[in-house]
Amino acid sequence: MPDSILVVEDDEDIAELIKVHLEDFPLEVALCHNGNQAIEMALGTDYALLILDINLPGCNGLDVCRKIREQKPEQAILMLTSRTSEIDRIVGLELGADDYMTKPFSIRELQARVHALLRRVHLLDNHQKNTPQNSVIHIGNFIIDQGTHQVLLDKHMLDLTSTEFDLLYFMAKHPNQVFSRAQLLDKVWGYHHSGYEHTVNSHINRLRKKLSSVQQDSSFIQTVFGVGYKFNAEG
Repeated sequence: MPDSILVVEDDEDIAELIKVHLEDFPLEVALCHNGNQAIEMALGTDYALLILDINLPGCNGLDVCRKIREQKPEQAILMLTSRTSEIDRIVGLELGADDYMTKPFSIRELQARVHALLRRVHLLDNHQKNTPQNSVIHIGNFIIDQGTHQVLLDKHMLDLTSTEFDLLYFMAKHPNQVFSRAQLLDKVWGYHHSGYEHTVNSHINRLRKKLSSVQQDSSFIQTVFGVGYKFNAEG
């Protein structure tokens, strides 16, 4: 059965163009042109992926992302932003978008991004159905369970998005190893595209905030200046 995708875009011509090219996969694509309707559709139907524009009538895309994240933390979300709106990209990622693309964009790149996000969705489903014996990482006061996508720090459950979890799990599997932003894009997001390293920065920042909310002096995720990031096993 094809994956279903909800495209939320107020420009009907762009929405139809996206639909036509995604249906080539094939995928089932539903369209929506209003933010309030998008919330109803996303919460009332299980979509494998949401493609969400920021500039929408009614509720804007940033508010749509926030409200969906509150009720569906594992929902995969790809945001579309204006090339000149850096602040929207930053806020969108901070609110929990898994990835973003700037307009105008190439159809091939969009297809590649969608394919990478759907691959991660399927991997998550498989992990939850067939939990591997070695899927649980114990490091100090950390318990990271890949099968259930749950993280415990000092016996406190962390509320992570699927991408935040994947990023933390990957780094924790390779403690003290330094990864560049390009390497993390490739290993966690499943692609390498110059200019989108800010996606990694935003997810690292969100992880740090959530870790520090439990353990204020935590330093599990460290910056290695000029190189990238590493998971500090000592915390």
